[in-house]
Amino acid sequence: MTRVLGVDGARAGWVAVALVDGRFAGARLVERFAELVDDDAAVIGVDIPLGSVGAARQADAAARARLGPRRASVFAPPPREVLDAPDHAAANRESRARYGVGVSVQAWNLVPKMRDVDEHWRAAPGRIVEVHPELSFAAMRGGSLPWSKHTWSGLAARVALLAGQGIVVPAELGAAGEAGADDVVDAAAVAWSAGRVLAGTACGVPEVDERDADGRVVRIVW
Repeated sequence: MTRVLGVDGARAGWVAVALVDGRFAGARLVERFAELVDDDAAVIGVDIPLGSVGAARQADAAARARLGPRRASVFAPPPREVLDAPDHAAANRESRARYGVGVSVQAWNLVPKMRDVDEHWRAAPGRIVEVHPELSFAAMRGGSLPWSKHTWSGLAARVALLAGQGIVVPAELGAAGEAGADDVVDAAAVAWSAGRVLAGTACGVPEVDERDADGRVVRIVW
C-alpha cells in the first residue's frame, strides 16, 4: 500500500488530499502545515515555493515556459532571506539591497504559507516536494488547459482529468469540503504528482539541478 498527500493553500490554512495506491483516500482541512507532517504519507507534495536561489529561480522560469496560457499561475516567490521581514516594505528594502529587485505584493502574500512549510521542508526535503498543479494537469492532458480553474469549463475539465487518472473526489468531504473547489482539485492533482515521485516516474524543472545556499535541490515536480 502506498500513501501520498497533496496539499494546497486554502483560506483557512491548508487542504490535503490523500491517495492510497492512486485512489482517493480522504481529505483534511488544517490550519498549520505541521498538522500534516505526522501523516503516514511517504511523500507530501505541496503547492508552495520551496527553497530560494537569490532573487529568481530557474524552476519558475522553466515552469512558465511549459505552461503557455497558464504561465501567469506561476508566481515569483520572494527570496528566503526576507521571509522573516516584519512587513512588505521591509522585505522590499531587504530584497533590493541584496539583489537589486523588490518583492511584489503578490509575492509577499506567499510569505505566511512559505514560512509555515519552510522548516519542515528543510528537515525532510526528500519527503516534502514542491508541485505546481497546473503542471500536473498539463501532464495528464498532454498540454496546458486553455481555461482558468476559476471558470466552470476549467474546473470541470480538471475534475474530469483527475477521474481519468482514477482519482474521484466525493461530494462529501467533511470539514475539507469548506475549502474552495479549486483548492480541492489542486490538492488532488498535487497528490497525483506526489504518487509519481514515490513511483520514480515524476518529471521536474529545471533540467539541471538548482540548489539553495544549503545544497538542497530547488525543483518543481509533476
